[in-house]
Amino acid sequence: MMLRLEGVSRSFSGLKAVNDVTFDVPAGSMMALIGPNGAGKTTCFNMIAGMLAPSAGKLEFMGQTLAGLAPEAVCARGIGRTFQVVRPLSGMTVLENVTVAALLHERSVRKASRDAMQVLERLGLAAKAAAPASDLTLPDRKLLEVARALATRPRLLLLDEVMAGLRPTEADRMAAVLRGLNSEGLTILLIEHVMRVVMALAQRIVVLHHGEKIAEGAPHEIVADPRVVESYLGKRKAAMQ
Repeated sequence: MMLRLEGVSRSFSGLKAVNDVTFDVPAGSMMALIGPNGAGKTTCFNMIAGMLAPSAGKLEFMGQTLAGLAPEAVCARGIGRTFQVVRPLSGMTVLENVTVAALLHERSVRKASRDAMQVLERLGLAAKAAAPASDLTLPDRKLLEVARALATRPRLLLLDEVMAGLRPTEADRMAAVLRGLNSEGLTILLIEHVMRVVMALAQRIVVLHHGEKIAEGAPHEIVADPRVVESYLGKRKAAMQ
């Protein structure tokens, strides 16, 4: 198993943002973590990525604990992530943004830049390599965020709402990129509210509500689960059908 969360909890001043959550992410899979705002999804990501320490429970990656590791150490182990709010490095080009990430594994700037360009070519951003990152459109900024994560050579990619704010055609473009990455062997765990895309991409879905896991299963099982429909999907279910 690539990633395992076992009884993971996180409290903030007595409030349990995540409570006793357990699930596994198999190698080579594409899984989704869904739930209403405030359900604890990003808190889970922050614990996996080393930005927060669990209050209780176990986090293991490739059979080794993640406990006590700083974010850069978690990244070096092979976990890359994106963030909800996309913030490219200001004053730098698209290529330079990705090169910074590639320096995690390359001491040579020249080699890191070469690796970064390969990532940009993979994501269709090579033509904009010399452009200021701040000039990119929202869809391209989202792709740049994915590119920076990919440049760290992850085995597991955590994607936090990469579809947010995208038009349907733009979301479909991003979905095609993710499907291609997964077909090449990259394991992906994504947080997403665009349920049409989640249902098309995810092989398995974990549902959080008020910090607790209320369901886990294949997409067709999730949309038929009364607890999920009541707590989260509601009218979304009709929109997906």
